[in-house]
Amino acid sequence: MRRGSGGTLGGKRDNKAAFVFLLPWFAGLLFITAGPIVASFLLGFTDYNLIQPPTLNGLDNFVRMLGDARLHNALGVTLIYVVVSVPLQLAAALALALLLDRGLRGLAFYRSAFYLPSLLGSSVAIAVLWRQIFGADGLVNQVLAMFGIEGKGWISDPSTALGTLIVLNVWTFGAPMVIFLAGLRQIPVMYYEAASTDGAGKWTQFRKITIPLLSPIVFFNLVLQIIHAFQAFTQAFVVSGGSGGPSDSTLFYTLYLYQRGFANFDMGYASALAWLLLVIIAAFTAINFWAAKFWVVYDD
Repeated sequence: MRRGSGGTLGGKRDNKAAFVFLLPWFAGLLFITAGPIVASFLLGFTDYNLIQPPTLNGLDNFVRMLGDARLHNALGVTLIYVVVSVPLQLAAALALALLLDRGLRGLAFYRSAFYLPSLLGSSVAIAVLWRQIFGADGLVNQVLAMFGIEGKGWISDPSTALGTLIVLNVWTFGAPMVIFLAGLRQIPVMYYEAASTDGAGKWTQFRKITIPLLSPIVFFNLVLQIIHAFQAFTQAFVVSGGSGGPSDSTLFYTLYLYQRGFANFDMGYASALAWLLLVIIAAFTAINFWAAKFWVVYDD
């Protein structure tokens, strides 16, 4: 029997059922997400080696970062990786999206095929394959040898090792490509027809119509891919054997964090490094949101 309109037995039962179904999510949020986040923040102010109980050391871990030469190198390597690979990846994704937007036969197949690298690019198997392709006897040098060009160990050369990882990240353009393609499909055709009637060429249409109307999608992909690039780990770990070599040329920030925490058992310092990475990513995201008002166009 139902009570008054202010509250019913059926409504209370529905609320209880909702709480029961939401309970696993709340438990995961508390024990798997929120709990470790708070713990890592507290550990950032301790000296902790995973074996003995942590002891408070105040801001020592953060002050220590100022004189950590390997940390500074890892920051530089990671920044180069982000600044170079993300724009190239988005450019490749947009170029392929424009090509697929022309209505190719078998579009679903091509879309799936080009998306596949995004699913596999961060896997250990692809990283191992990449190490073989760019090795001294790898596929790249075999192709160069066909043209009489003597190759080298691209992975083992400090001047080119990071470049191979940048190429790998560019190759994983599938996810932003699919998002770009969806955005292109939302641009009204009449805009292009009107521009063509006025005598605007393809390049002018691309600059004056496609890019402005697609700018929110570009911004979305830019933010996501920058965050993803800062978190890159598997590729550098596998290619360098976990060392970040040669000569720390592939020492990503996350790899150095892993070395401090799980190789040197310096978990307090590693926790502080993790929070520094969070601040860096938040700063880049905030800068992107601030700059968006100068170039992102929202068509109301």
